[in-house]
Amino acid sequence: MSSPAQAVTRFSLATLCAWRGNAVVLSLAVQSVTMAERFLMEVCVDSVESAINAEIGGAGRLELCSSLLEGGLTPSIGLLKVVKQSVKIPVYVMIRPRGGDFLYSDQEVDVMRKDIELMRSHGADGLVLGALTEDGRVDSEICMELLAAARPLPVTFHRAFDVVHDPTTALETLVSLGFERVLTSGCDSSALEGLPLIKRIIDQAKDRIVIMPGGGITERNLQRILEGSGAQEFHCSARCSRDSAMKFRNTCVMMGTVLSTSGYGLTVADVSKYSDAQISCHQTTQGKLFVFLTR
Repeated sequence: MSSPAQAVTRFSLATLCAWRGNAVVLSLAVQSVTMAERFLMEVCVDSVESAINAEIGGAGRLELCSSLLEGGLTPSIGLLKVVKQSVKIPVYVMIRPRGGDFLYSDQEVDVMRKDIELMRSHGADGLVLGALTEDGRVDSEICMELLAAARPLPVTFHRAFDVVHDPTTALETLVSLGFERVLTSGCDSSALEGLPLIKRIIDQAKDRIVIMPGGGITERNLQRILEGSGAQEFHCSARCSRDSAMKFRNTCVMMGTVLSTSGYGLTVADVSKYSDAQISCHQTTQGKLFVFLTR
């Protein structure tokens, strides 16, 4: 008989599924609720549909944004309120006034502070933000101001961390400022490519701050990232595209830039990808950690 430390929490897809428009919503059935070491999956979403799908798929927390094609911007109050009405898991809200870099003007900091106050008063469970100086360091002054406005909500420092000049120094700054966690791809194009740095800063953090790998995480590489980093929280989008329900279409008009997706294509969270990324673990007698991606 396995000990509590050896117990495995298993998830699998239920046989039941429900159609919601063109999206298939697959439910998860918990086959065993024995709690061992659990790994939390945070999912970034930019719509109510994606938020609902993420929760059904097993996400433990949402990062709520708009404009995921720009890396995520501050969402509307309306989106936050409806998402909060629709899901039970915690919702962390992105505070980012524009795309591009993380060097902010005084006016942009004012916008961020006002957005923090509004999101906090309308039910956000946490916030996601960050700011850098022109030489690629964490802007402690701005971050202290925004953290003060956010209290008592927990705050994640977003992937501005991936473009800092010195990750080791930046991590110590974030710890001293009081951030709850940092989202990072290991200062590389994806969390898999940045795995060596992610492992190093997890060792450096020593549980003073949560290191959450994110960036290009899929059901195909999650096991490798988990085993290689030792992280206990992960961040992904797990999106797929589906066709619009519009029957009349003017294909001469594009909404947004040339690089944007078609105005008749919707990008939403894919429940099956969350399901594929559900993870369970157990400790063997040799003490080696094995991670299983269950389908």
